[in-house]
Formats: sequence, C-alpha cells, structure tokens
Amino acid sequence: MFKKCILLVGSIAFIFQVQAYAGECVLSITRDACPGKDKESFAKCDGKASCDESKKTGSAEACAKEAIKACQNKRLDVTKNKTITAKFGGAAVEGGKDFCKDKVEGLFDPEKDFPHRGKADCK
Repeated sequence: MFKKCILLVGSIAFIFQVQAYAGECVLSITRDACPGKDKESFAKCDGKASCDESKKTGSAEACAKEAIKACQNKRLDVTKNKTITAKFGGAAVEGGKDFCKDKVEGLFDPEKDFPHRGKADCK
C-alpha cells in the first residue's frame, strides 16, 4: 500500500512539473500556392490554405524558433509564400509578427525560400 501511495504522489508531481516547464506553442500557418499547385501546397493543412500546428516548447523563445524553422520551404515550385505567426500559452509571440518575413542568419532566408514571393507565377 505504501509503495502505491508513493507511486501515485510521484506521478502527480511529475505531471505538475511537466506542465510548469512545457507550454503549448501554436503556429498559425498560411500558404500561398503557385498557380495550379493548390492541392499539393495545401496538403499539409488538410487541403486548406491556412491551419494551426501545435508544438510542445518550454518558452516563447523556443516557440519563435519553431516558427522560424516552419518557414523553410523546399517546394519552391509548389509554395510561393508562407505567413507564420505564433502563440505561446495563448499569448502572441513577438507581438504576432510574421516569422517568414525577415531573414534569420543560419535558419531562414526569405529570398532563397520564397524566390517567387509577390510574383504572378513560380518561374
């Protein structure tokens, strides 16, 4: 009985500790598809241009890094632009800025990841 009680108390303490150090990071992602590539570009959002994606992070700073990583685009002929904002624990990260707008040295370069941004096509 004593061992079960210790196990229960330990389990509850662990749950509260995890909640204290991990928060929910929600990335709001909107993609702009290249002409004729809507289905392929929007596939990651169940066929929609916009969706939210949750990440477990320990801080707003870590949430911002997840947002920057999500800006990376390897499908240059499919997705011509992304807009990503983030919330950590329900609060806007860095004032609700678009993390895909500015270059972040070593992590994200909008000129390389979105060379067709603002253009009518992806050529």
